[in-house]
Amino acid sequence: MVVFLVLLCLPFIFYLLKPKFRKMLSSGVCTSKVQLHGKVVIVTGANTGIGKETAKDLAQRGARVYLACRDVQKGELVAKEIQATTGNNQVLVRKLDLADTKSIRAFAKDFLAEEKHLHILINNAGVMMCPYSKTADGFEMHIGVNHLGHFLLTYLLLEKLKESTPSRIVNVSSLAHHLGRIHFHNLQGEKFYSAGLAYCHSKLANILFTQELARRLKGSGVTTYSVHPGTVDSNLTRHSSFMKWMWQLFFLFIKTPKQGAQTSLYCALTEGLESLSGSHFSDCHLAWVSSQGRNETIARRLWDVSCDLLGLPLDW
Repeated sequence: MVVFLVLLCLPFIFYLLKPKFRKMLSSGVCTSKVQLHGKVVIVTGANTGIGKETAKDLAQRGARVYLACRDVQKGELVAKEIQATTGNNQVLVRKLDLADTKSIRAFAKDFLAEEKHLHILINNAGVMMCPYSKTADGFEMHIGVNHLGHFLLTYLLLEKLKESTPSRIVNVSSLAHHLGRIHFHNLQGEKFYSAGLAYCHSKLANILFTQELARRLKGSGVTTYSVHPGTVDSNLTRHSSFMKWMWQLFFLFIKTPKQGAQTSLYCALTEGLESLSGSHFSDCHLAWVSSQGRNETIARRLWDVSCDLLGLPLDW
């Protein structure tokens, strides 16, 4: 009987303790006081979750913030919310579907025609554990959206970033990269496919891209960082009922979107990080990268393969 009563009370106890656990988990907080008046920022996937909280913080600092969203209607609602909260009316919504290279090119073309500068690019959007599917260009959805889409977007905006130095690129990766492998013979998942592993592979690709990009940008005034935001309460699990169940089971250890945004903000804003370009961060501290994620040979080959798939020059 006592055991039954304890089990019955556990959900209530967990509920009461939830704020304390979340506070404990949010040890990494961006404490930068940097203001961004006159600066221009792009945040992909900014209509929800981590992206929304990242955009809100940057708008609060006075930046002109572009919410690059697939769902423009939702984006407009978020933009109005951020404007009302921050008092910054320079929060703009633009269509960007990372699963379609035509949409990416259209977004970049319009942005370059509209803006003279770009100081911060946060490649935040992503998909997780999708059933096997392909982008408009025939890429497997995880590698297509999480890696190739942001790879192309960065290429198209890089000259503007170079003209606006010092500038930064932040790529949102994941601790899941430790389980990732780059199978060049099965990059599109057509020979064998696991939704969970496909996500891990794409997050490893984010880290390899960041490191190779940093090597190529050395001395340019543009620096780049990858981040693990933590396990965050967001709609990223919408494709997996199993992951939704796991999120609910371990809800005590799930960060809020605001907490999840802190490391992206840290890498975008903190002064003195230039010498750490190419590094990986978690909880606003340097984080360990898997041996695969430190493999320069794989990083260079992935760069070349990505350029070939997207029709880009190898030496950008």
